[in-house]
Amino acid sequence: MPDCFFYRNLWWNKGEFSEKAKWEEVTLPYVLATDVTIEEYEQRTEKFNIHGCWEWSDGKVIIYELPSMPHEVCISAVSGEISNACRHVRGTPAQIYGFGATRTCDRNRGKKADASFRPVKPAVTAPNGSDGNDFPWPNLVVEVAYSETLDHVEESLRYWLSPGRAHDCIIVKIDPVPQGQVPVRMRAWHYCISAGRGTRNIVPLVNEFEFGTRDDTGAQLNITQGTYIINISSRCLYHDLKQPTPPSPPIQISQNATIPLDFYFVQRAIIQAYNIY
Repeated sequence: MPDCFFYRNLWWNKGEFSEKAKWEEVTLPYVLATDVTIEEYEQRTEKFNIHGCWEWSDGKVIIYELPSMPHEVCISAVSGEISNACRHVRGTPAQIYGFGATRTCDRNRGKKADASFRPVKPAVTAPNGSDGNDFPWPNLVVEVAYSETLDHVEESLRYWLSPGRAHDCIIVKIDPVPQGQVPVRMRAWHYCISAGRGTRNIVPLVNEFEFGTRDDTGAQLNITQGTYIINISSRCLYHDLKQPTPPSPPIQISQNATIPLDFYFVQRAIIQAYNIY
């Protein structure tokens, strides 16, 4: 067995992500381990603090994303936009909570979002919960792809927005560049089940845009604050909100309000992460 396979297996066996594994030569998706139970997969992802990189499917642990700075900075920036937009309800019964990369599963698959959010929600009918039992699903899910392919992100979209699960999904794709270079092409998509379902039960696209410094032709993009925004409806973000037990008054949510997420600040965070000289 070549040495690189030994070092690749260390990620599964010991949680060590080694450069000697030559990950840059790997074609994703990559099967990291086989004959693995969902319990063992969950144990190792928690022990090694793995999120957004591995998935469990029918006994296989599959790598879809490799750890990278653009991936992590983008997750943090989008999450920051969401938290900032919801800061006015902090400490109230209407607070929106971040559940990060909390593990979810169904009968055949185990998956973690890059980020996820929801208010307090009631239990669902088992076994339809996000934990395979009765735990509610998030209302808003964020998936960021860097080394991950768009084909797999679309599979993730179908997982998250299957009936009875999440309500909205934001997908970001950052085109990979050689190590040390600043990413230039960045795209975002917003899907929402409130817009209905199209052909083949596909959730329709609400909004999409490029927010990097270059488009697919290499032409320069000069985006400014307020130019590219994803608006999340409060009706979607607060879907299936758990109301307090009387005599406590019900939580009043404006049905026409939107939560704006400005991707100028997401682009800025990614670029500034490389501003070290």
